[in-house]
Amino acid sequence: MESSSSEMGWQDLSPDKWTELDVSCWLKCIGIKEKYIKTLEEEEVTGPVLTSLEKEYLSTTIRMKSGQIEHLLKKRDELLMSDPRKLKKGRDMTGKRRDDIKEKVGLEQESNPPSQKSCDNAKMEDIPMECKDNSTSTEVTSSFCDYRCFDQDEKNCRYVKHNVLPPETGIENMIVPCHEYKSLENVHSLGSEKLKTKVAMEVLRFACACMNMRTNGTIHFGIMDKVKGKHKHGEIIGVPVSSTDDFVNALDYIERCFKDSNQQCHARSCIRNPRFIEVIDKEATEKTWVIEYDVVPKASIVKDHFYSVGIPKFSEKDKKVKYEEKVPYHRVGANTPRVPDDELVPFIQQLREKDQQREEAESSNSQMTVNYGENQKPKLSNLLTCGKTHMDNSLFYIIVTNKFQAEHLNSISFLFHMNLFCVFDSDPDSKTSGFCSRYKEQKAVTPHFLDNYANDDGLKTKDLVDSLKLFDRTSWIFCNGRKNFPGGEETYDEKKWIKMRKKKLKTAVSLICNDILPRGSFVVLFLLMSDVEQPLVETFHEFYAEMNGHDFLAVISESKENYKKWSSLAQVSCPMSSLKDISIVEMPLTHVDATVQSIQLSKNPPTRTLPVLNGGVCFLKSVEEAMLDSLEILSVDQCEETKLEIMSEDEIKQIERYFYQGGKIDWKNLWLADKHKCGNIIERDAYKEASTILDKIARLAKAMRPIESVNIYHHPGSGGSTVARQILWSWRKKVRCAVVKQCKEITTVCEHAVKLREHDEKDKNHCLPVLLLLEDHNADYIDDLRRELGNVIATKKISPSVLCFILLICKRSNDPERMCRASPTQTVAVTHELTNAERQLFSNKCEQIKRQFQPDFILTFVLMSEGFEPSYIENFVKNLLDKIDHSSPITRLIRIVALLNNYVQGSYITVSHCEASLGIATHVDRVRHHAFVDHLSDEARLIFIHLKEGSTHISSIRIIHQLLAKEILSQLSANFPQSDIALDLINDKLLINHRFSREEFLNFIRALFIRRNKISRGDPKDTAFSPLIEHVSNEKGGVQKAVDLMKAAHIALGKDAYVAQQLARLLYTNLRFEEALQWAEEAKSILPYDTFVLDTLGQVYKWWFYHLYDTLEETEPSPERATNIISTALKGISAFRASEKTPKKETVSLNSSYQGEVDVGCRLLKFLSGVDVFLNNTGKSELMQYLLTDYIPAAVKQPWQNFHQLLKGLQKSLNHALECISEDLCYFQTDISEEDEELDARDHEQVHNPREWLTRKSAVYAAFFCVLDESDQEAEINSTDMACPAEKLSPFQRQMRTYRLGGGNFTSILSLLYDKNPQRAGNKLETIIGMYPENLTRHCLDQTELANFIICQIALNCTLPGSSKLLSLEKLQDLSKRFITKGRNMSTASALFLLSLLFWPETSNDPSSADTQILLSAIDALQRLCWQKSQGVSQRKSKIVTHFFLGKAKGLNKIVHRTAIEKQIKGTLSERKLKWLGGEVWKTKEVLQLLERVEGWTENGNLFVKGGTRESKIRVLPRYSASLPNGNESVTFYLGFSFDGVVACDIQVME
Repeated sequence: MESSSSEMGWQDLSPDKWTELDVSCWLKCIGIKEKYIKTLEEEEVTGPVLTSLEKEYLSTTIRMKSGQIEHLLKKRDELLMSDPRKLKKGRDMTGKRRDDIKEKVGLEQESNPPSQKSCDNAKMEDIPMECKDNSTSTEVTSSFCDYRCFDQDEKNCRYVKHNVLPPETGIENMIVPCHEYKSLENVHSLGSEKLKTKVAMEVLRFACACMNMRTNGTIHFGIMDKVKGKHKHGEIIGVPVSSTDDFVNALDYIERCFKDSNQQCHARSCIRNPRFIEVIDKEATEKTWVIEYDVVPKASIVKDHFYSVGIPKFSEKDKKVKYEEKVPYHRVGANTPRVPDDELVPFIQQLREKDQQREEAESSNSQMTVNYGENQKPKLSNLLTCGKTHMDNSLFYIIVTNKFQAEHLNSISFLFHMNLFCVFDSDPDSKTSGFCSRYKEQKAVTPHFLDNYANDDGLKTKDLVDSLKLFDRTSWIFCNGRKNFPGGEETYDEKKWIKMRKKKLKTAVSLICNDILPRGSFVVLFLLMSDVEQPLVETFHEFYAEMNGHDFLAVISESKENYKKWSSLAQVSCPMSSLKDISIVEMPLTHVDATVQSIQLSKNPPTRTLPVLNGGVCFLKSVEEAMLDSLEILSVDQCEETKLEIMSEDEIKQIERYFYQGGKIDWKNLWLADKHKCGNIIERDAYKEASTILDKIARLAKAMRPIESVNIYHHPGSGGSTVARQILWSWRKKVRCAVVKQCKEITTVCEHAVKLREHDEKDKNHCLPVLLLLEDHNADYIDDLRRELGNVIATKKISPSVLCFILLICKRSNDPERMCRASPTQTVAVTHELTNAERQLFSNKCEQIKRQFQPDFILTFVLMSEGFEPSYIENFVKNLLDKIDHSSPITRLIRIVALLNNYVQGSYITVSHCEASLGIATHVDRVRHHAFVDHLSDEARLIFIHLKEGSTHISSIRIIHQLLAKEILSQLSANFPQSDIALDLINDKLLINHRFSREEFLNFIRALFIRRNKISRGDPKDTAFSPLIEHVSNEKGGVQKAVDLMKAAHIALGKDAYVAQQLARLLYTNLRFEEALQWAEEAKSILPYDTFVLDTLGQVYKWWFYHLYDTLEETEPSPERATNIISTALKGISAFRASEKTPKKETVSLNSSYQGEVDVGCRLLKFLSGVDVFLNNTGKSELMQYLLTDYIPAAVKQPWQNFHQLLKGLQKSLNHALECISEDLCYFQTDISEEDEELDARDHEQVHNPREWLTRKSAVYAAFFCVLDESDQEAEINSTDMACPAEKLSPFQRQMRTYRLGGGNFTSILSLLYDKNPQRAGNKLETIIGMYPENLTRHCLDQTELANFIICQIALNCTLPGSSKLLSLEKLQDLSKRFITKGRNMSTASALFLLSLLFWPETSNDPSSADTQILLSAIDALQRLCWQKSQGVSQRKSKIVTHFFLGKAKGLNKIVHRTAIEKQIKGTLSERKLKWLGGEVWKTKEVLQLLERVEGWTENGNLFVKGGTRESKIRVLPRYSASLPNGNESVTFYLGFSFDGVVACDIQVME
């Protein structure tokens, strides 16, 4: 208890008198981090300033984290509420003054007795008992704790080092023990004899005093008995014990020290043997103990006796033990002095009174009333529901447990009905015979180990969650191995577990608490089912640390012994009093089970019901349903497990209000409406229209196609999602219904949908169809799902006339009516505008719910009732903005959320982000999760809607409607331009760097700057940049503001390459080429191998070159003047070539950089022809010589010395680029994904009409090289059809002329077949063929020209079958034999494709073995080439084009182009596409007459046809909605020809 006044000065002062140094001392004492203490000291925070500190100041100025802020303010408030004198400590005192202080402390303890009376020291825990000015930031923060139960042998009692016991006490009532502490710090320096003497001296003196005072008492060794250094009085330090015998044998001094044999016998009876209590210390290298001697002077022993003792002391001088005079001792306060001689007589006279008091105290203590036990139901309910009246699915539960006993497994039904996120299971046998084994009988689980949470692959949180299926099934984490696991996950003992797995546990707990589950959204429940071991305790330590305390933790232990052991170990993290608050002890598990079930709102039934074809229902087990985790299945008895009797009226109103405020409709909404517990939900006209379409589809005796679809396009916020869910709800008893979850693999969704359809059905041809809701999935995803489902239908031999699946496609669109017109028979539009009938319904409903709710809080419904009238929205926002404080942080938040919600569909900001930005310390307790709502202004509460993601429980906010967000931005534009709001958003480091849900938030910001509007997505127009950037570019300050904003976004998003790329596009579009080049290079430095980034670098040079060319003042520039322009163009070509050589981006099939090279090259040729040197009569001829030969004109030799080689290679490089583009277009379909479209810098025609672009550019390129001399120039002037005797043309001239006419490459030639005027296309093909010499032999042309000639012949036969220019099939076969199918000099894919066309046998008997070998080699080579080309290209983007099909006719007529089939398909573009995807095209009469069905067979999962000889066979690839049947079957199919070989369409098993 000793301390200097200087050291304790700050504690003697009232807080309002504290200096900065005093405040710093106090901050250190309560455990605030050193860096914040230093900053507060620098900011001159004195005592008076401390009393008025606010959260916002600590957050924004001091930059404190929310946890530290909350702790500081809580301690500050406790300090101000408490009596300042409580903080004072006595100065350095001795004698009676010190004893008086001890007496006072002892008296204070009487109203709050120690552990044996279950005292609660929670209030004391927050008051620093001692803190020195010179303490360091590393000093351990102490907690208060209780004593061991007096005179009881508690095996599981432990103390925690540095915790503080209550002060030493005097006598209270003789039964409550007094306490005395001895630090025994010098135990290391004491030998065995000295130690025994020291202990005996203290124990016997204390025992003598207790016996004389007739009071129980305990003397503790290893507890600080005074303030010393940084140690507090009462602090547990422990002492090492080398031999327990020394402490036991110390009592042998009794016989030598007490007066006579009677006293010695009494002392032996009253002084208990020492008890050794382990001291837990995480940092310790050796074990330490507290040694305690209880003294129990029972009245029957000590009555009428007075005791004296001669205490032993070790004489250093004589090296032996000496004994003092035998004198009596007594207790005075917390001290043990001898009884003074002058007080001896009155003391002895008072013994009789003391004996009487002792007898009465013992009698009173033995007659304690019976303890009927605590009512634990309210406590259990509060722990598990966090203050709610019942348990629902609003919280996740994490179970931490050890081995279950067999009898316990019959009492775990309550766990089946809880929303379990994961289980930390320490039982290695759990999966075979324990908790996991029983649980997975009813629920699906995913077994994991701690390693699975390590994320060694560095996955993003979302990807990790998906890979572990964390929100789909309960994650069962085997913390200590798993028996019978072939992977060899072994079980460790405690020591090895700490060494090998403790760190992994910490990682797993940290990941769950900080990155996956929001704070306050989950409860961690510890089930102590068997003897407690260290791993279970370590798990508690980790959760306690990560969750910043014991809130949202709960403990259930049926066994008191298990709990005692657990709590003694857990107290290292959490004080005993807090552990008691969160623990349910000695409540049988059967009682827990029944009690929890009584408060559960709904029971997850082991089965649910699905409709079946015969009108009945079948059962779907919940464990089976959980395995179909890509679908949210809607059952016939959906929501019926909900206990309406538990549900309060307020809760029902809350569900209803959330919907009318703008939240997504819940199944419970519709269920409650059916039960007439809430108002009916309006059915819009679109609902009736969609239901009518569904009725027509479902009523057909024979389906038109096995997979049908109904589209719902809706304005954002117009109720389209509600319409879709109403349809599912009303159809759930007629068909099987499910919602496809977001971001699920197509193959998984397909597999689960098929299982749902066939569940409990025997005949696959007689099942109810499955109605699948696909909400906001892109078109590619839907097409691929349709194709995958079609494959399965064909594989399972389900009749094509059986309706199997109906896809209900619900998508946002800014122009739903236009999308509806594209496919009117299967599409409905939901718009903001109400029909007259709807308007009346909405008006009546609005009046009805206004009587239930305040109109302001059902604003979305009110707006909808008004048909989203612009004037209504404008007036509402005007009134709102007039009332708010525009300088407040909440209003700033409104601006930011409005900006995101206006531009990024589906965007939101998590509440966690909002709290971080606003500097709100999250207030987590069991009744209320966060203080965010309390901080909102009235206006913010009106326009914000709180969202809670159904599966992850992440709370977030958004403006209740996008039109409202748009109007807010519009009306704020005068004072708060959108550029300023956006800049404020991306400069908010607290928002940007907030760890929780960071990836999703950054994706919204990325979309804000990158996502463009596209008409194809239902936007009103296409935009070159994101709508925000386009808007900012038109603000005051224009493009520079947009540039500054993009720069800031680039930095804020962690140097995002695609933002840098978009910035480069913005700059070159605005002719700021030097800066554009800098940013394109920046993007390249981040993603050096990305096709889009490298292409943008080329685009910078391309547009720079165009600009220099277009703004050139001279019409006839000199070679010197042209140097800079040529240099820029060649840099562009070089950049495009670098992109061409880069491995293709995963989602790209057509390398767009070839197009850039052609653009620049063609324009450069035009520029070169305008240079003055080449403008004379022979200029063009001279330019041709320069470009095509070694000739260099004198005028350009010096100025262009760096360009000669590049310019002379220009023609060949252009020809190569055009060929590459043509080849890509021959292989792949030309569609582009929505994601790629955001980054694509190409022109619209290049993206959406590449074949037309190629034909046009080929003509431009060829036109330049067509004329070589003056006679040719004159001929060109006088001729439009370029007709010229073929013999007069050189090979180069012929190539250029055919190029110009559209016959220079495969794609251009095939494009002629799409001409709606076949005669025109045929004439053009005849002209092209006329360019070639008559009487061709296979060696007249090079291979490229020969391939072009042959495909022209095939195309001509498709357009003008009777043309005189046509050659026979046999002649073309003979010509094509020049092509090489093997080896290093193998021909191009185009040539190999022609071989497959020409040599495919008309009958199985006619081909020669030589022809068969050519065919087999060509197809094999094609398949290998295609495999190489498709590497790295995603499956979705590698859709191979099928150009031709095998017809029934003979000769060339056997080759049928796909346009011949497409002419037979009627309907809109969308409907025609659907017929291809659904396989309906193969059922049309015209196609049946036109195409030949080929016979083949399946073998080991492959499809083959005979190859013409007995041994040979040709592998055929399945295409479209057909797939291979299971097993080995004889099949027929239509044969298609593509660049990946021959393909099979409409595969049918031969009966």
